[in-house]
Amino acid sequence: MHSKSIYITQLIYIEEGKEEIFHQFEDLAIPIIAKYKGKLLLRIRPTENQVIEKSIDTPYEIHLVEFASDNDLQDFMKDEERKRFLHLKEKSIQSVLLIKGIKL
Repeated sequence: MHSKSIYITQLIYIEEGKEEIFHQFEDLAIPIIAKYKGKLLLRIRPTENQVIEKSIDTPYEIHLVEFASDNDLQDFMKDEERKRFLHLKEKSIQSVLLIKGIKL
């Protein structure tokens, strides 16, 4: 049976003043996605004037990522190279809202 692609949407909230550390992490982590049959489809940095309505804080960035399967996503999360740089993520990110789904 052919497995469906899995889609991850992340609303990323950054610690104030830690943007550069976050960018360092992203520069290292994003290229690793392709090793696991993944693709960064969209990376948005919204501003307040782009938000029409909200009941949560506006995130620093929004990412939409596609993986060929859930197993590929899990393998990406366990990647040893990515784990070596997680300290940058932990220093810079306040929180992440991760939404996992499939294309309908």
